[in-house]
Amino acid sequence: MIAIIKTNNPATISFAEAVLKEAGMECFVMDQNMSVIEPGIMIPKRVMVIEEDVEAARRALTLAGLEADLQ
Repeated sequence: MIAIIKTNNPATISFAEAVLKEAGMECFVMDQNMSVIEPGIMIPKRVMVIEEDVEAARRALTLAGLEADLQ
């Protein structure tokens, strides 16, 4: 899997997940529960897609206005 977005903003992550789902792509949010393991440290969450979907995911997220958040 490849990280296409890395952020601490829950709204960005939720929107990216919705955009990718609408485009028919599976995604996974990594590091979602890291604050439980390491309290007090802000560890950014990563939106991951499979390697075959990277270009299509970038295109869909760019069209949705998330270009600035892409890795």
